[in-house]
Amino acid sequence: MRIFQREKRSLFGEILDWMLTPLLLLWPISLALTWLVAQNIAGKPFDRALEYNVQALAKLVTVRDGQVDFSLPAPAREILRADESDLLYYQVRHVNGELLGGDPDMPQPANDERSLDGEVRLREDVMQGADVRVAYTWVAVDTPRTEVLLIQVAETLEKRKTLATEIVKGVMVPQFVTLPLAVLLVWLALVRGIRPLELLERRIRARKADDMSPLDESAVPEEVAPLVSSINDLLQRLKVSLSTQKRFLADAAHQLKTPLAGLRMQADLAQRETDADELKKSLQQIGRASVRATHTVNQLLALARAETAGRSLAKQRVDLVDVIAEAIQESLPHALDKHIDLGYEGPAAGEAASQLDANSTLLKEMVRNLIDNAIHYTPEHGQVTARLLADRMGGELMLMVEDTGPGIAEAERALVFQPFYRTLGTNVDGSGLGLAIVAEIAQQHGATVEIESCGHPAPLPGARLTVRFAGRGFGA
Repeated sequence: MRIFQREKRSLFGEILDWMLTPLLLLWPISLALTWLVAQNIAGKPFDRALEYNVQALAKLVTVRDGQVDFSLPAPAREILRADESDLLYYQVRHVNGELLGGDPDMPQPANDERSLDGEVRLREDVMQGADVRVAYTWVAVDTPRTEVLLIQVAETLEKRKTLATEIVKGVMVPQFVTLPLAVLLVWLALVRGIRPLELLERRIRARKADDMSPLDESAVPEEVAPLVSSINDLLQRLKVSLSTQKRFLADAAHQLKTPLAGLRMQADLAQRETDADELKKSLQQIGRASVRATHTVNQLLALARAETAGRSLAKQRVDLVDVIAEAIQESLPHALDKHIDLGYEGPAAGEAASQLDANSTLLKEMVRNLIDNAIHYTPEHGQVTARLLADRMGGELMLMVEDTGPGIAEAERALVFQPFYRTLGTNVDGSGLGLAIVAEIAQQHGATVEIESCGHPAPLPGARLTVRFAGRGFGA
C-alpha cells in the first residue's frame, strides 16, 4: 500500500510510506482493541454489583414451618428498580420450576451448570429482546428434603456501554491530536535525515566539468559512504580515461600533422616546378605522404572502433583459419612488393580445433594488424609466417605470427602496445597503432598477447607475437 503516489520514485517518499503506512493501518486495530479492553474494564464493577445483589437475595431466603419462603421488602425492591439507565431483573425459583419471587420470564441457565459450591457465576443472555448480563447461583436450603433454589439477577448493558465509550474517548481523543503530531515529527526527522544527501547533491552540482578530485567521504553519513566511495572510484576511472583520450588526441594530431605538412610542402613545390622530372618526383612524394596519412587515419579509426565495440561486443562462432586466410589475402600485395615469403601453418578450415566464439570483424582487424606489422618491420626477401596451434588439453588456441626482422628488445616489449609508440633504431615509417589495436581487441576477447624472440642469428633475430585465447568458447 502506498500512501503517497508519485510519478518518479523518491527515497524520501519511500521511507515516509514505510513509516506512515503501518502507523495508519495499526490505528484502527488499536481502536478495536481499546474498545474490547474498555468493555472488559467497564463491566467489572457492574459484575461485582450483580454478584452482591445475588448474594443479598440469597440471604432473604428463609424456612418457615418446613417450607421455603422468599420475601423481598418494598424498600429493597425499589432500590433494584431505581436505576434510570438500565433495567434490573431478578428471580428466585425452585429447581422443580416453582417461582418463589421475581420475574417469571427470565431465561434459565443450562442444567449441566448446576453446582452447590456457592459460587456466583456470570453469563450473557437476552431478556425481552435486550442483551443482559446475568449473575446466578444455586442455593441449598436446609429443609426435611434439602431443596435447591436458583437465584439470578440480570441487568441491561447501557451503563456498561456508556462507560466503555467514555474510556475509549479518553484514550483515543488524545490520539487524534498526537497522530498528526507524530506524522509531522516523522516528516521533520526525514527532512533532517535526508539533508546530507541534498548537501552532497549540491556539492556535486557545484563542481566544474573538469574537476575529477574525489569527494570528501568524512562529510557524509555512514550509510552514504559506500555510494560516495563508488563515485570516487568512477571519478578516478574517468580521470584516467579522459587523460588517455587527451593524450591520444594530442598524439593523433601530432602524427597527422607531419604527413599533412609534407603534403602541403610538396604541393607548393610542385606548383613552382617547371621541370617535368622534378614535378614527377614531387607528385611521387605527395603520393607517399598521402598513403602514410591515409594509413594513420585508418589505424586511428580501427582503434576507435575496437574501443567502442568493446562496450557491446557481439560474438558468434568463428573459424580462425578463415580469418587468417582473409588477412593474408589482403596483406599479400604488400608482402609481394617487399619480396617477402608470407605463409600459414596450422589446421585446415572447418576443424573444431580452430573455432571459437568471437567478433569476426574485430578478429580479422587484429590478425591483419599482426601480419602487417610483421611485414612492415621485415626486410626485403624475408619471411613472415602465421601459425595456428590448438592445445586441447590446456584448452587454449594460440595464434603466432613470426618474422625475420630486427625483433623487439625486451625492455620495449611492454611499451609497443601503447598508441603511437615505435621501436627506436628501426628507421621504419609507421603510425605506432598496430599493436595497440591488437592488444585492445585481444583484451575484449579475454586473450593475452606475448612477445618473444624467434632466436635467429643477429642482427635479425626476428619476433614472435603469440595471442592466447582462453578455453571459454573454444572447440566444438
